[in-house]
Amino acid sequence: MKKNDKFYQYLLLLAMVLWGGGWTALKILTYDLPMDVIIFWRFFFMTLSFLPIIYFFKEPVILNAASLKYIMGSSFLNISFMVSAFLGIKYGLAGAGSVIITTFSPIMTFILVAIFFKSKLSTAQYFGLILGLIGGYILLQLNDFHLFLNSSNIYFLLCALIWAGVTLLSQHSQKHIHPIHYSFFISVIATVVTFFYAFDSNLMAVFSQGWKFWVSMIYLAVLGQTLATTIFFVASGKLGSQKTSSFMFLVPFFALSSAWLILDEPIQLHIIFGGFISMIAVYFINKKTN
Repeated sequence: MKKNDKFYQYLLLLAMVLWGGGWTALKILTYDLPMDVIIFWRFFFMTLSFLPIIYFFKEPVILNAASLKYIMGSSFLNISFMVSAFLGIKYGLAGAGSVIITTFSPIMTFILVAIFFKSKLSTAQYFGLILGLIGGYILLQLNDFHLFLNSSNIYFLLCALIWAGVTLLSQHSQKHIHPIHYSFFISVIATVVTFFYAFDSNLMAVFSQGWKFWVSMIYLAVLGQTLATTIFFVASGKLGSQKTSSFMFLVPFFALSSAWLILDEPIQLHIIFGGFISMIAVYFINKKTN
């Protein structure tokens, strides 16, 4: 292993820790202020935090009709994701939401690609899909459909589907725009849209909040999103997308751990068991065939 590779692997580990803790931070933010206020400020601070990163990379900004199409689509999906995530985390457990969303998103992404692009599946991928269905059945507690319909799991499932769409758009957008610029412009548009949506709310109420609120807000917007995403993009270019993506399996562990340590959330057996099966499913779905 090259010395530089080890450095980027350590950075990736940091990014996974930051992503995992983001769910706990979002849970704390749901306690005191309404959804529209939280979502606006999250995108606002995210936009500001991208500015020094864009300056550091010094990549030429290229905006055209093709890139704008992907940016607008992803902006809408990112806002929708935040709405669903807020509602799910507000009424449910941060740890459970992180496991469901993180493990289901790649499975749903694969299903969408298979449907829309009519991909031919290998035996391992079929096996992965079956495992994914089993893991989902356990994770979402589908043995009690009434419980599923009246729980936050339906919001988490919607988040996973939305993020699958975000993933597809992001992959195709890289032909037209640098990933850092792509994330920045998504954040800019989302900030503007959510500002008009939250205009009649008391946006200045955030400045009367305590230190826990501000630590959570800065963590979610700057560390858990901008910094972690930038590390992921840079490491992907150095180590390759397959090796980089494998680190995503660590996110549920760090999310569950932070929710347990900070929020005192219980570790639910069906979440551990279902999440483990789903992660194995993602491994087989992404398994390269000769």
